[in-house]
Amino acid sequence: MSTKNSDAILDRMMALHPKIIDLTLDRMFRLLNALGNPQNDLPPVIHIAGTNGKGSTQAMIRAGLEGAGKTVHAYTSPHLARFHERIRLAGTLIDEAYLTEVLDECYAANGGETITYFEITTCAAMLAFARTPADYTLLEVGLGGRLDATNVIDKPALTIITPVSFDHPQFLGDTVGEIAFEKAGILKRGVTGIIAGQSDEALDVIEARAAKIGAPLLAQGQHWHAWEERGRLIYQDENGLLDLPPPTLMGAHQFQNAGTALTALRHLGFGEDACEAVPRDVSWPARMQRLDSGPLIDLGPDAEFWLDGGHNAACAATLAETLTRLPKRPTHLICGLMNTKDVHGYMAPLVEHVQSLSAVSIPGEVNTLPGADTAIAANAAGIPAHEAVDVRTAITEILAIDSQARILICGSLYLAGAVLRENG
Repeated sequence: MSTKNSDAILDRMMALHPKIIDLTLDRMFRLLNALGNPQNDLPPVIHIAGTNGKGSTQAMIRAGLEGAGKTVHAYTSPHLARFHERIRLAGTLIDEAYLTEVLDECYAANGGETITYFEITTCAAMLAFARTPADYTLLEVGLGGRLDATNVIDKPALTIITPVSFDHPQFLGDTVGEIAFEKAGILKRGVTGIIAGQSDEALDVIEARAAKIGAPLLAQGQHWHAWEERGRLIYQDENGLLDLPPPTLMGAHQFQNAGTALTALRHLGFGEDACEAVPRDVSWPARMQRLDSGPLIDLGPDAEFWLDGGHNAACAATLAETLTRLPKRPTHLICGLMNTKDVHGYMAPLVEHVQSLSAVSIPGEVNTLPGADTAIAANAAGIPAHEAVDVRTAITEILAIDSQARILICGSLYLAGAVLRENG
C-alpha cells in the first residue's frame, strides 16, 4: 500500500478495529514482533502512568534532560491540533515524510489484522524511536497501565505514577484502589518507581504491587518532598534541599509535578543544570494556557482568554485552586466534555469561582457529551448555564454581557485541540 500523506493512513487505521478502547497486549506484541521488536531497541525508557499530571510531568522531565544537554524522544496522547504532536524524535516533532513512512510500514506489517488505532500508532512511534539516536525515551501511558499499549518494555530505566484519581471506570474499575492497581501494572522488578502524592487507598495498592514484584519505590511524603514557599519551589530528598523558581505552568499541582520530575532526574544522577531547567523551561499546551492572539482572541481585545484540558473531578478542583491565584475578574466558562466523564464531579469544585457556563458539544467527536447535558449538570450544581452552538458563538455571547470578562475554555483535551486549530 502506498499513500502520499499520513492522514490517509491514519484514516485507514481507524477502520482496523471497531472499538476505540480494547485493553490487551496481544495485538501489540504480534505487530511488534512482525516489525522486528523495536521496543527492545529504544534508548533508556522512562514510563509514566497516572490519572492526572502525566503530560506535565513528562514535559518537565524532558525540560530537565534537555537542560542537561541530553536528547529525548517523547510519546504522548492525545494530540491537540495535529497527530505529529504525539511523537517527538530527539527533541523535534516527527516530520510528515517520516511519519508517513513508519505509519505505512506498520499498516503493511499488520496485514489487515484487528488492532486499535492507539496500538498501531504506538507501534509506529516505537519504530521511529528505535531508528533515531537519542539519550532517553519518555513514554506516557494512554489509559491505565497494566494493559496499555505502551506497557511492552521489559526493563525501563524508571517508572513513574502521578496522582491516581477516579477516571475511566468502565475500563479501569469502580474504585480508586482498582484504578491504582491498573496504573501499578507498569512497575517492573528491580526498577525504581517514582510515586507522586496519592490517597491512602491508591498508595496501599501501589505499595502492595511493588512489594510483590520487588520494585523499589521513592514515594512523595516518605522519600521526597516538594512544596511552594513564598512563591518558590522547594524540594527535599536524602541528597539535600533545592530552592528553585516556580514552574512556568500555573497551579499548585505543578509544584508536585515538578517534584516528581526532580526526583526522577536526581535518581538518574542529574545535577544542577537539569534541576534548574525543570521549572524554568517546561512548556505544555492546554494546561491553564493563556491565549494571547488568534482569530478567537481578536473577538474580545479587552477580555482575558485561558484554555485548560483537564477533564475529571480532580482536574476541576485543581482548576478552581488555580483561579484563586489569578487577579479577581468575572470568570465565564465555555465547557465541553466527553460522555465517559463524571460531569457532575467536574462541576462541583467550580461553583464558587465562576459567573456562568456556556456548554458546547465537542466538534467532530462521536463520544462528546451533548452540550445540553453539560448545561443541565452545571445548572444542577449551581452554575448558571446554557447550551451554546459552538465556542465562537459562546465567546460572542459572553462578550456581549461583559467585554472585559475572563473566558476559560475547559473540560476536555479534545475541545482544547479544536480551539487551538480554530485559533491557529
